[in-house]
Amino acid sequence: MLIKLVEHIDLNEAYAYLHSAEAGAVNFFIGTVRNHSKGKEVIRLDFEAYDAMAIRQMEHLANEAYSKWPLVNLAIIHAVGAKDPGTPVVVIGVSSAHRDASFEACRFLIDELKKTVPIWKKEFYEDNSVWVNAHP
Repeated sequence: MLIKLVEHIDLNEAYAYLHSAEAGAVNFFIGTVRNHSKGKEVIRLDFEAYDAMAIRQMEHLANEAYSKWPLVNLAIIHAVGAKDPGTPVVVIGVSSAHRDASFEACRFLIDELKKTVPIWKKEFYEDNSVWVNAHP
């Protein structure tokens, strides 16, 4: 598994890791910074993480996904630092022999990451900024 927190996400690295002759399916979720939120224009987001705990929780989620689906490879990569609109900030990728497992595992991983991994974002608008709870 490829799990890390980074300043800049390399989509080619993630795909190269997931690609395998054993896999008939490679599925990605790529979360990017929107240019709007709550009716306001977003000029950037800042992401912070409790690194050790975030990595440990991402590894836990990966192990859970491996136990539920027959996956070939799995990647969870999240960006930290200041990010402009359009920038990738999270990549969830899985490869498996068949598409159903890859779709299901990918959805599970992004949903659980949002609920449980200690990563926070601060939204900057033209008129102010606000911390946004990463966990609904």
